[in-house]
Amino acid sequence: MPHLFYEVNAKVYRKKVSEENYFSYVHLLFIAKCVDIALSSCTDVAYTQMVYPNFLDQKSREVIEYSSEYLLISVLHNLLQGECNPDLRLLGCSVLAPQCEKDQAIKPCRHVCENLKKNCLPAFDAIDMAWPYFLDCDRFFAGEEEGCFDPLAKLRGEVDAEEDLPSDLPATFIQFKHHSYTQMVSTLKKTASKCSHIATTYSIGRSFEGKDLFVIEFSTKPGHHELLKPEFKYIGNMHGNEVVGKELLIYLAQYLCSEYLLGNPRIQTLINNTRIHLLPSLNPDGYELAAEEGAGYNGWVIGRQTAQNLDLNRNFPDLTSEAYRRAGIRGARLDHIPIPQSYWWGKSDFISRTEVDRLRIGMKIMVQVAPETKAVMKWLRSIPFVLSASLHGGELVVTYPYDYSRHPMEEKMFSPTPDEKVFKMLAKAYADAHPVISDRSELRCGGNFVKRGGIINGAEWYSFTGGMADFNYLHTNCFEVTVEVGCEKFPLEEELFTIWHENKGALLNYMEMVHRGIKGIVSDKFGNPIKNARISVRGIQHDVTTAADGDYWRLLPPGTFIISAQAPGYSRVMKRVTIPARMKQAGRVDFVLRPAEAWPNKLLRRSMEDSYDPYDPLELFDPHAQHRQPEARGGSSPGREKPWWWSYFSSLDLHKPLWLLKQR
Repeated sequence: MPHLFYEVNAKVYRKKVSEENYFSYVHLLFIAKCVDIALSSCTDVAYTQMVYPNFLDQKSREVIEYSSEYLLISVLHNLLQGECNPDLRLLGCSVLAPQCEKDQAIKPCRHVCENLKKNCLPAFDAIDMAWPYFLDCDRFFAGEEEGCFDPLAKLRGEVDAEEDLPSDLPATFIQFKHHSYTQMVSTLKKTASKCSHIATTYSIGRSFEGKDLFVIEFSTKPGHHELLKPEFKYIGNMHGNEVVGKELLIYLAQYLCSEYLLGNPRIQTLINNTRIHLLPSLNPDGYELAAEEGAGYNGWVIGRQTAQNLDLNRNFPDLTSEAYRRAGIRGARLDHIPIPQSYWWGKSDFISRTEVDRLRIGMKIMVQVAPETKAVMKWLRSIPFVLSASLHGGELVVTYPYDYSRHPMEEKMFSPTPDEKVFKMLAKAYADAHPVISDRSELRCGGNFVKRGGIINGAEWYSFTGGMADFNYLHTNCFEVTVEVGCEKFPLEEELFTIWHENKGALLNYMEMVHRGIKGIVSDKFGNPIKNARISVRGIQHDVTTAADGDYWRLLPPGTFIISAQAPGYSRVMKRVTIPARMKQAGRVDFVLRPAEAWPNKLLRRSMEDSYDPYDPLELFDPHAQHRQPEARGGSSPGREKPWWWSYFSSLDLHKPLWLLKQR
């Protein structure tokens, strides 16, 4: 076997290669020439120049574009229904359009290929497709010691990072600017590193175009739920062109970190007693499109939706209609309503179709649930959130559920939840602490809501279905309001400093509301915590449930309430509780439940059993795109000569990708 000698960064390496690969290497080393990338499926890679011939010895753009390899990376996102997208395409581009520097091709890193193959191979198996030969991690990829590059670095915000700032800046310095995706990621990571004892970053999943949905968390024990410590979240940039919320949360993260280090008692108390999650951008793909228009463009459409052209605030399950249906049923609860199967699969008639058609049609319907939406739903199930707010733009007002009218034909109809008093208290906490929203002038942004105190029931403003706030309230324990933080969706940078100071106090004040009401632990007589016990308030047709450690939080306004706790197999326990008007911390109310001899009523038993459908696509969903495609109900596809996806390659005549067919 011949040896190949090559030089990287002034170091000479020797590598054993096969004769076939030897001549391929030599061909690249001595004939290759850097040219601008002109392949439409590879224009968003993190580099600008490629080389001909590529690693497959394809010598021109035309040869590449008519190849089965190029066609595959162009349609993979459809074949895999968004799985591993765009990671696989970018990885394929690194082979078909290899990065070129100084007329030399640079190989992509082997460890990147191996990690992606490990995560994405199940998606190929699910559609009966073999792993592509040109993504052979040993053949076309290199080790880091050979000077490889990471073709997926851009997705993790490791390219085009924030510019370096002077080292002598004060600890409280915040740069009031618009942050690109990579700058946002860099800022969040730097902030978490600066306050590593109280902060960490994590991703709840990936956008359709593969960007991580980054969260920065603040807590005395980052990454862990602590007993009786409530969980709070802010979400920004749900609509990509409404950018103020995104910037506010980036500034807020820096502020919380620096003020905690400086000993600010208010911030230290807040972080020491609360687990705070900030998700600045839920729609980074839409933001990227809006940013192309630039600041000052007060657009109402461009960038609002995701890369799939979906409005995330219309993409959640409609549980509000089910809540209205249940409202008239005695004993029915308006909480923890399961996601209906129609949301995942639609109402298509599958009976007369073949199993193959069932799978393909079912998957097409499922793909209309945005990966960003599924990531949030998965997030809500993994953490027992108590309070939340979603930051939007285009007005100056705080709205609260329900957002969907009691009568679907009524576009503006007051439609309160059972917790109307709680939601008004929460909404006013933000509005009253905002100097402009609380301004009594009607000749300003948001002036239409002055007589309402700067708050309004969502459906009374305008009705829509599939909203995130209604879903939070009806599927989980979390109470969420929507804050419209300004009439300009994408303001100029010079306005951001003022906007931050107008919202800073309100952002803090609203977070502190997570400590209103009561909290406690539900356990048995031996002190063992009881998970999923129900905490009920007499007169309010909406319960909360205990977390895994038996702890709970119930937001309530001042007043006297009859509180009860109950769980399957235990007798109900009731307590009378008074919450003083000036009480700023949640009162501690624990419950010890004793075994019951028999169930008091069948309806209660049904409502407290597993609230999730036994076939639940969300349970199978990995928000980081490392999961199998769901199988159609009724069994697997029958045997066939060629897989259903083979028709995608029918135009290739003699160059069909037989290497994609699995060996039987």
